[in-house]
Amino acid sequence: MGEKKVLILMGSDSDLPVMKAAAEALSEFGVGCDVRVLSVHRAPAQALEAARTARDAGYRVIICGAGMAAHLGGAVASQTVLPVIGVPLESGALQGLDALCSTVQMPPGVPVATVAIGGARNAGILAVQILATADDRLAAELAKYKERLTEQVLAKDRKVREEMAKGGGTAK
Repeated sequence: MGEKKVLILMGSDSDLPVMKAAAEALSEFGVGCDVRVLSVHRAPAQALEAARTARDAGYRVIICGAGMAAHLGGAVASQTVLPVIGVPLESGALQGLDALCSTVQMPPGVPVATVAIGGARNAGILAVQILATADDRLAAELAKYKERLTEQVLAKDRKVREEMAKGGGTAK
């Protein structure tokens, strides 16, 4: 695995089953990461210190996952110049809508790039895309990845069209 360029933070260990997808996506591209549980509500000094020192520690992107109205991504973004990607997590009565709104609605000057509720895999891929702006190897790997996505969709298209043609459907 390459040097650890991405820091993944989550507010609770219960977030790990979802946030693992970000680490797995990074691993597919050979990008190393550290994964930590640091709540800005229950361990604020440690969470904010991790954000303040992330760049000096060699990280280039931070991914934050939090549920309910917890605002880990925003608090972290306020303490670093690094890009922060927020992953709203499904939890509580609002099923992640509160987390989505608290992550995406940032004041001017403190952006948090936000993926879908539970979209940790896309957060990992977005982190790779950010890193690829200065890394030709990653850019080439991303291009291959996008080609594989296209091939997968076209294979599914062929299968559906064949199935519809056999069954009397009119797939064109």
